[in-house]
Amino acid sequence: MPKRLRPAVIAAILTLVSSVALAQERSPAQRQTLTDLAYVLGQSHALRQACAGQTDQFWRDRMFKLLQTEAPDPAFDRRLKQAFNTGYAGAQAAFPACDAQTRREEERTAAHGRTLVESLAQP
Repeated sequence: MPKRLRPAVIAAILTLVSSVALAQERSPAQRQTLTDLAYVLGQSHALRQACAGQTDQFWRDRMFKLLQTEAPDPAFDRRLKQAFNTGYAGAQAAFPACDAQTRREEERTAAHGRTLVESLAQP
């Protein structure tokens, strides 16, 4: 799959998965997976910004759509946002500039995100 299509494919899968159930209807394991996914979205946001610039909001926008679709209760909403922000801060500190290592981390993070999304898509 071409590298430029991967974010689009993941975003499409994320949209499909997040439309399946509201956060309140998710099992504890699924809620943890959503939290892990929010963390990965935060990492992805930082990594993409390192290469595309600070104005790029692709993954932040996907996080916003996830929150809108899931409609989490206030406590879980805070938990998801905290996970996103923690993922963002960690990746931003570890990968402040775009280089080959940053690109490899983008690929690794995308693969992890894909795994999380696939697990949410299973009944």
